[in-house]
Amino acid sequence: MPTIQVAEQEIYYAARGSYGAPFVLIHGAGDNHLCWNGQLAALAHVARGYALDLPGHGRSRGAGRKTILDYALATREFLDALQIERAVILGVSMGGAIAQTMALEFPERILGLGLIGTGAKLSVAPAFLRGLEDDFENTARELAQNYFFAAAPLELSAKSAASLLATGAVVTRADFAACDAFDARARVGEIRAPTLIVCGAQDRLTPPRYAEFLAQRIAGAELRLIENAGHLAMLEQADEFNRILKAWLARHEWV
Repeated sequence: MPTIQVAEQEIYYAARGSYGAPFVLIHGAGDNHLCWNGQLAALAHVARGYALDLPGHGRSRGAGRKTILDYALATREFLDALQIERAVILGVSMGGAIAQTMALEFPERILGLGLIGTGAKLSVAPAFLRGLEDDFENTARELAQNYFFAAAPLELSAKSAASLLATGAVVTRADFAACDAFDARARVGEIRAPTLIVCGAQDRLTPPRYAEFLAQRIAGAELRLIENAGHLAMLEQADEFNRILKAWLARHEWV
């Protein structure tokens, strides 16, 4: 898979598809691009997909960022480096906050917006923030268990825990602190890009009311709830998630 220089850092990304609209997939706090493998494969025949490891995550080198805006700036620089003028931006959890920030701060770069398991405000329980500081390994595993619906295969939470542990305490805690500081509730109504909002019906971290808030304030937004799914619906119910995503993409002329 390729890497590219972004602001003097080497950014790793996976790419699939050779025609159609470009879409960029942004992972959540402490995670990496692998959470999007199912979507890259499913959409390869209709669009050009890029799933990046944010700075300090996965195979991307250098330090992470301290704020959601800083990650949005890094993602814009990623678009610049690939010479992508406008893209569909899809983000899950923290990635959804980054996507919202890009739509608000750099609307000229946005074709469409996909907000997955996210909200206009992403408060993090103080116990998790303390745990990431004082007992990172056990807290990472507890967080990963909270990502999924109770009936989800245990291997999903094991893989998510492994991703958090691989990212490490410093970057992961900074990510969750950035999420906790994020609050776009007063501004999300300014978003004008076509927007798809997806939430697992059993999401314990960003429950459906977060998605409903976004849908009520973003003009023309489409809201889809996925049953038997928690915070990472694209992993738990990949077929249904991909069906929703492909149908939404097909309704827009930029595909």
